[in-house]
Amino acid sequence: MEQSNLTALFLPLALGIIMLGMGMTLTIADFKRVFVYPKAVLLGLGNQLLLLPILGFLLATGFNLKPELAVGIMLLALCPGGATSNIISHLAKADLALSISLTAISSTVTNFTIPIFLNLALFHFMGGEEAVQLPLGKTMVQIFVVTILPVSIGMLIKQRFPAFTEKSLKAVNIMSAVFFVLILLLAILKERANIVPYFVQAGVPALALNLAALLLGYVTGLLFALNFKQRVAISIETGIQNGTLAIGIALSPAILNNTEIAIPAAIYSLMMFITATLVVLWSRKRADLDI
Repeated sequence: MEQSNLTALFLPLALGIIMLGMGMTLTIADFKRVFVYPKAVLLGLGNQLLLLPILGFLLATGFNLKPELAVGIMLLALCPGGATSNIISHLAKADLALSISLTAISSTVTNFTIPIFLNLALFHFMGGEEAVQLPLGKTMVQIFVVTILPVSIGMLIKQRFPAFTEKSLKAVNIMSAVFFVLILLLAILKERANIVPYFVQAGVPALALNLAALLLGYVTGLLFALNFKQRVAISIETGIQNGTLAIGIALSPAILNNTEIAIPAAIYSLMMFITATLVVLWSRKRADLDI
């Protein structure tokens, strides 16, 4: 689960380029619309911050996992969506402004909710309590550099050079898809020796969390009469968690320093690319219907 130098350099660069391309498809009006009609934002945050942890607890308990793996499932459920969820929303032709807004807000709020609920999970499943603290300042800088800054630059390019943007969008979309595949291949390559043992230990509950969360996001969107693109964005934000953050918290010597707790996030981070690809293929066929 250690990062290679290639991965450490390539992933931030790839994410930054993809987020820049996403910004070239957005305007300020897209974000204004999200917050003028905040129902979708509130629903997405409710899913991520309330319903998803409950779902994680039910799965961790229902699968009767060993304590460390149960805490790992809970940690995943407590994490926000990340830049990957924005990429998938972009490829799926979902409501990208909604997706980015949810990622930014939930990534901020979970700096406070993860320590609280993760301590409860540690106490419940492992019979002990540890003080979990997240680096708020560092996390905020990461959100800004990886998500907000490149998207803002892309929006500025669209505003200043609309003709160039229009000509570049097809190439940007192709590049996003290529980088998405490369990120998947790098993830598989990095964990190739651990895929089978990880899946044996935590594959089924991790996949169940992923699928159930995707379905939860879409169904709640239906219940609250959101349009199709909003439903898909909320489904992706609910179902695609920041596995990298979960692994970092689990392995960090200053926080949990526990390899077993990281296992569900490691296997989840691989499987979510497969389910996300299916969501993208399905959504792209229906995205223009706005139902």
